[in-house]
This record gives sequence, C-alpha cells and structure tokens, in this order.
Amino acid sequence: MSDAVIVGAVRTPVGRRKGSLASVHPVDLSAHVLRALAERTGLDPAQVDDVFWGCVSQVGEQSWNIARNSVLAAGWPETVPGTTLDRQCGSSQQALHFAAATVLSGQADLVVAGGVESMTRVPMGSSVAGGMPFSDQLRARYRGVEGFADDAPLPFNQGVGAELIAQRWRLSRTQLDEFALASHEKAAAAQDAGAFDRELTPVPLADGGKFAADEGIRRETSLEKLGELATPFRADGVVTAGSASQISDGAAALAVTTSDWASRHGLRPLARIHTAVVAADDPVTMLTAPIPATAKALRRAGLGIEEIGVYEVNEAFAPVPLAWLAETEADPERLNPRGGAIALGHPLGGSGARIMTTMLQHMRDNGIRYGLQTMCEGGGMANATIVELV
Repeated sequence: MSDAVIVGAVRTPVGRRKGSLASVHPVDLSAHVLRALAERTGLDPAQVDDVFWGCVSQVGEQSWNIARNSVLAAGWPETVPGTTLDRQCGSSQQALHFAAATVLSGQADLVVAGGVESMTRVPMGSSVAGGMPFSDQLRARYRGVEGFADDAPLPFNQGVGAELIAQRWRLSRTQLDEFALASHEKAAAAQDAGAFDRELTPVPLADGGKFAADEGIRRETSLEKLGELATPFRADGVVTAGSASQISDGAAALAVTTSDWASRHGLRPLARIHTAVVAADDPVTMLTAPIPATAKALRRAGLGIEEIGVYEVNEAFAPVPLAWLAETEADPERLNPRGGAIALGHPLGGSGARIMTTMLQHMRDNGIRYGLQTMCEGGGMANATIVELV
C-alpha cells in the first residue's frame, strides 16, 4: 500500500510586522525557502511535479499566482509549475493535504507544499479593498445571530468570535493572559536551547546581514503587563492583543512524496502523513472548527487523543486552544510545547507549514510517534493533520 511521506521541512524565522523581513518581497521570501528545501533534502528541483503554495492576501505583491513566481525567482527550472491556494489561516496546511492526495493518487511523484505571508507589505484585509465578499444573501442568513455585525464592513469578525468562545467556555481574562505568557516562555526556552535551529533557514538581507531568529518572542512580558492591555473587541471583553497571534512575515516549505519514490531517489522520510481532514463549523464564532476537525481526524485514524504525543493547535487567539483542551480533554503539557503564534507569530498563508515544520522537529528530538496539528480558519473551517514519525 502506498503512503505519503514528508521528506523535507524548512522555514524562515518569523518576523514582526515592520520588522526584519519588512524589506523582503514575499516572492523572494518564498524563493529563499524553496532553495533551502532543495539544498537540505538533496532533491532535484527538476523532479518537482508541482508546488502548492498557501497565501491569504492574494493582491499586490502576493498576486498573480505567487507560487509560480516564487518557483521562477528561486531559479528552479521553468518546467516546474505552481498554484496558489487560500483556505485562510490553514492555507499551507491545506497545501500539504493536497500534496499528499496528489502523490497518493499517482498524479505526481514529488510535490512541494508550503506558503508565505508578508503582512507588513500586504496588510491583512488588503484583498477586500476592491469589493465586498459578503453578499446580501449571505448577510441575510446570519442577520440577528450574536456576533454578526450586519452594519460593519466585515460582518464576520474573528476577534468577536474569540470573545464568544471565551464566553461559552467561561474563560477568564486571567486564564487567557496566563496562556499567552506561557507561550512566550516556552518559545523563549526553545530558542535558548537551540530547538528551532535545525528547522530554520536564515534569510539574507539587503544590508548584507542575515535574519536568523524568530523575533516575536517577548521575554520581558509579564502577567502585570498583559493585564494592562485593552480589550478591543468588546468593552467588557477578555481578549487583548497580548492573547492574540502576532501580525507577522514568514514562509515555510515541505517536500512530499511516497516512501517508495523517496527510497528510489535517495530521500529520507521524516514522517508519514497518517490522516488529513478538514471540517467546518459556525462561521460567526468562526474559530471552533479545530474541535470537530480533531474528532474527525482521530476517528478516521483509529486513534485516541491519549495516543498523540504532541498537539499543535494554532494560537490565533488564546481561547481557541483553551476551548480545544476543554473539549478534547487532551494533556495540556503536550500542547504547543515550543510556544505558538502568540509568541512566534502568524504569517497567515505560511503558518500551516511553519507549525508542521516545528512539530516535526519536536517529534524527532523527542522520539514521539504521533503528532496532531489543527488550526482555525476564516469562514469557520479547520484542517487537522496527524503525522507518524518514521
């Protein structure tokens, strides 16, 4: 029986908004990580059948099929195609799912999956400037639902969704701030221990230097400082900028093939893509779908939550992984062990591949057999992926 395996995973360090990667065009950022993937795995770019690249704000510098432009900028053969996809925050995780399905079906032998987002150069929401994506019929369906702001330019609001989750699961401001602080502490500890080093490819900068380390980690933060932040989504709310993911720049790439093809071409599998699913839930609350996606993935995998050695649940907002923990009864010690998007940042289209790269390295460092990744997505969706170390 054929299987889909990941034979390479690499990411750039994640830059803060207007930080170290602000001067790097997103096409060049993608090209850099593609070259690094080929160098580290030893794969021949000419053998890549396709590149599936996640990117959310496909406008301006990220328009015109950034996947193809990145392939060409990387200096890869002109024979290598590419396509860009948008499943909101899960775009590059979905790219991985599509890559696995493509090699399993025999339509391709070797596919690169990944993504990019330069939220500095192409701000979130830029693609909405040309017109309203929510039609009258769509608005009519959710008019009157709590959290749906019919008079707002964007009536579905993820920050309001995070507040609704906190309300539903009775999560306090203190719980959210404590979770956010822990994310920074775990990320700082991992960075200090060199845990990220093997997954990173430093990015050359125009001044001759190199950007080599994630810069979103706030070592100086505290519960007192987090407690001083405003609640922008509701006056009486509990969610702040401190308990939300950071606006970031970054890219990541994964190489996917079958174990048979990898063996014939001298590529070493890192992990098998055991199960890959997508689920959808209420689009107003928006951020709850990781819960049914996880249940669906475990059911299809024939595994219990206790058999998974590490969980990566994207920290879009602190209520998301906290609600996920409450519903799944998973071990909190196995959740985002090297920090998450609150500390490391969330370059939308690149985050799925970034998280998978980090999780794979953690699994390899600790001999963990199964890992599960899931993340909430705009529109009330979520991907979930279970990988098995090989």
